[in-house]
Amino acid sequence: PEWANRDLAAAGEKVRGGFHCHHYDEKEEKFTKPYDWKYCTNMEVGETYEVHWPHSSVGDCGTVNQYQTPFYDGVFCNLSMEQFAAIAVDAQNIASNVGVHGQVFTVVNDEQYFYPDMMR
Repeated sequence: PEWANRDLAAAGEKVRGGFHCHHYDEKEEKFTKPYDWKYCTNMEVGETYEVHWPHSSVGDCGTVNQYQTPFYDGVFCNLSMEQFAAIAVDAQNIASNVGVHGQVFTVVNDEQYFYPDMMR
C-alpha cells in the first residue's frame, strides 16, 4: 500500500556498505571478471549481497505478490491502514505474524555456480 513506501537513505545520501564475505580472493577470476548484467542494476562481481524473503499470515504467501518491493507491499498487501493500525497497537501482533528469511550471496562470474531458480 502507498502508506508503506519509505526510503532508507535521504536523497543524495550515500548508503553505508555492509559486511563482506571472507572468501573473496582477488587472485581468482570468478571474483573479478566483469559480467554483463541484463536484469540487475548497480551490482558487481565479487561483492556480497544480502537478500530478504519476507512472509506473513496477512500477506499473499504462495503468490507472485509475496516477493514485491518495497517489503511491506508483499507482507501487508491485504491490509488497509485501519486494519494495520488495529493490529499494530501491540507490536507483538506484528512479530507473531511476520517473518523474514535472509540469505547472503557473494556474486561470482563462474557458470559452475549458476542456479536457475533460487526461489524454490
